[in-house]
Amino acid sequence: MPRPLIVKVTCGAEDPERCNQGLTVAATALTAGADVGLWLTGEATWLAVAGREPFTLEHAADPVGLLGAVLAGGRVTVCTQCAARRGITEADLLPGVRIAGAAAFVEEALAPDVQALVY
Repeated sequence: MPRPLIVKVTCGAEDPERCNQGLTVAATALTAGADVGLWLTGEATWLAVAGREPFTLEHAADPVGLLGAVLAGGRVTVCTQCAARRGITEADLLPGVRIAGAAAFVEEALAPDVQALVY
C-alpha cells in the first residue's frame, strides 16, 4: 500500500500550471491508493470557495474536477491565516473542506511514513 501523501498547493490562478500540477498529483495519488491530504494556501484557497469560477489551463484536467476527486477520497484543508486574509469562512467553503492551521499541517506532515510535497 502506498504511504500517506500530503500535497500543499501554494498558488492559484496566478500560476495555473504549478497549481494544476499539485492538484493532479493529489488526485493521481488517490487513484494509486494513497491516503491523501491536500492543503490549499495562498491564492489556492480560492479553489475551495463554493461558486467561485476557477482558472482554465489548456491540455490539463479541470481544477474543479481534480479538487472534487480529492474531496471524494481524501481530505482538503484551507490554511487558517490564508482564509482569514481573504475573508473566507467555513460557510464559504465547498462541503467537506475544513480550515486548519500550521499545527494541524505539521501534525499530518510528521505522521509516520508521510511524504509531503509542496507546489
